[in-house]
Amino acid sequence: MRRKLRVAAYAVCVRDGQLLLARSPAPDGTVEWVLPGGGMEHGEDPYDTVRREVTEETGYRIEVTGLLGMDSHRLVGEPRVGRRLDFQGLRIVYEGEIAGGELRYETGGSTDFAAWHDLDAVPGLARVRLVDTALRLWRERPAHGRLENRPLPRQMNEE
Repeated sequence: MRRKLRVAAYAVCVRDGQLLLARSPAPDGTVEWVLPGGGMEHGEDPYDTVRREVTEETGYRIEVTGLLGMDSHRLVGEPRVGRRLDFQGLRIVYEGEIAGGELRYETGGSTDFAAWHDLDAVPGLARVRLVDTALRLWRERPAHGRLENRPLPRQMNEE
């Protein structure tokens, strides 16, 4: 079984009761909203990763104002390519404040659109699970940076 670890950094940017999100299209045409952020490059500090990724995906420069916590998720199963895979994602979640730049959309990347959403409207959006996890970290601010009652690992072939 092939094993893969991905470390990524994301930002929760809230301004005037709105959350900054990026839209991520899937090959089948469906879309999900994601936090701005993404994978670390080899040798890169996660603090630099989150600032780079937010700028790439939204056009904004951010000031990192806090470390909210970390989330780890694991997927084990049969991916569509036919090889078994054991995937673990370690997601570092920061709080960020807009420090400059202008809202724009990423071209040729993993997202295609960025927008501000009212916090009350977020539960109605098609979104990845990390959005909910990050908002809980932002609201609860656990001293140890880890949420209680986290979802269990799931199989890749689960819907």
